[in-house]
Amino acid sequence: MSGFFGAVSKEDCVNEVFYGTDYHSHLGTKRGGMAMYSKDKGFQRAIHSLENSYFRTKFEDDINAFEGKIGIGCISDTEAQPLVIYSKLGRFAITTVSKINNVDEIAERFLSQGKTFAETSQGGINPTELVAMLICEKSTFTEGIKNVYDSIKGSCSVLILTEDEIIAGRDKLGRTPIIIGHRDGSFCLASETTSFLNLGYKIYSYLGPGEIVSVKTTGITTLKKENTDMQVCSFLWVYYGYPPSFYEGINVDKCRYECGKKLAENDSDVEADFVAGIPDSGVGHALGYSNTRHIPYLRPYAKYTPTWPRSFMPQNQKQRELVAKMKLIPNTALIDGKRGVFLDDSIVRGTQLKDNVKDLVEYGIKEIHMRIACPPLIYPCEYLNFSRSRTTLELATRKAILKIHGNLDVDFAKYADCDSPEYAAMVEQIRKDLGLTTLKFQRLSDLVAAIGLPKTKLCTHCFDGSSWG
Repeated sequence: MSGFFGAVSKEDCVNEVFYGTDYHSHLGTKRGGMAMYSKDKGFQRAIHSLENSYFRTKFEDDINAFEGKIGIGCISDTEAQPLVIYSKLGRFAITTVSKINNVDEIAERFLSQGKTFAETSQGGINPTELVAMLICEKSTFTEGIKNVYDSIKGSCSVLILTEDEIIAGRDKLGRTPIIIGHRDGSFCLASETTSFLNLGYKIYSYLGPGEIVSVKTTGITTLKKENTDMQVCSFLWVYYGYPPSFYEGINVDKCRYECGKKLAENDSDVEADFVAGIPDSGVGHALGYSNTRHIPYLRPYAKYTPTWPRSFMPQNQKQRELVAKMKLIPNTALIDGKRGVFLDDSIVRGTQLKDNVKDLVEYGIKEIHMRIACPPLIYPCEYLNFSRSRTTLELATRKAILKIHGNLDVDFAKYADCDSPEYAAMVEQIRKDLGLTTLKFQRLSDLVAAIGLPKTKLCTHCFDGSSWG
């Protein structure tokens, strides 16, 4: 996942772009970048690795040298960006939130035409440069972004910075959001509305799927109207989003509260001494569960982040696992001899959860009842790469199915049906693998109800295999 922020102002907005981008730090761990434009200095850009530090600390020196009334920034889990491009459309900076599954196919087409790529990403083609090249095939930015929509398989939302405007294009099915904020003649554009409040912005509008707009201090011009179909990622509410953020007018933490409430309403037979959320994204779910069942909410885990803000920053796998263990510290006074209901957003591989369970048992917990805010992840994500697994077999569900069936030549739809015997057997196998007393996942219908959008407007591919192309 990645997140971006842009601002168009009547005054210098370097600090706004800096802080607005920083508010997207929970969405990326690899690279951060900023690009500004001013008449005196032209385009200015900086990109830094975030794998061993915070965005804030890496860019403090850069912003002192930057100036401009218009700029964009990005925090990415993948490629270095924003990029500054020289083209027949003029000079511009570009940043994307994307997952392009046919990068090699498109790149080969460009290479066969004698074109070259200047940027690399983890040893391969930089997807943002690929998007820029697709845009520059056409005679306008609008037609170029449409060309991106028509050419890629996956998802792509984009911000383009020119000398006097930011052009924004939301993914054609709206899988990733772009929200516009407004404040006294200034506008901002962001992946997360969390970035708005402390910078004085209020939500102005949500771009629709496939919508393209031009944003200047004088106002907003629609360059392409939104599409009818939408498939916004349901994990934005369950996991990715920061609690105060809104997508499609729906607040993240309010949705998580509703998820926990739905789980509690289907869980009246379990007795427990406390309810707890696995920090951070499990907290909102746990509060909804706790308040609905009137079981005290406690913190048997404290999250320690001063040293390592993210558990997956180190490149070495053993070090990543150690850091993941280090950052959650059990509180033995709340655990010993107690029965606990634990809420988490999802189970992907289950590795960290299994280690957490071992710790809880070692410190004397009596029962561990795990409740997951979304359905089991049966299918790998094709649009945002949520699961971050190297192979499908790493998914806890696939490992369980393999143990049950002996191979993966099965009808996965049966395992995705929460009323089927196959589903029950899979969940039971995961429970055993993780050493839990009980395990329940959210029903898909309850997750959809908690979000509050029709299922036809939500991407639920990783739960049920549904796909809209």
